[in-house]
Amino acid sequence: MLTPSQWQSMTIRRSEPTDERTLKRLAQLDSARPFSGAALIAESDDGTPLAAIEMTSGRAIADPFQPTGKLVDLLRVRAAQLR
Repeated sequence: MLTPSQWQSMTIRRSEPTDERTLKRLAQLDSARPFSGAALIAESDDGTPLAAIEMTSGRAIADPFQPTGKLVDLLRVRAAQLR
């Protein structure tokens, strides 16, 4: 389990077509439907996906085994800035 202090070098980036499998896996962890459109992904410094937000709907998915509540809030803010 990662701790929030390990997120100091976290990356938020736009999804790419090659992220489809990563987003599906994250959705499965969260017992959610996979995204169908563009998304923002938050990754730890080692590239582990922690959370993502779909740009069109604003729906978020996150790793339920990580403390991602504030991270999802940050993704929502960043998505709003990009819209």
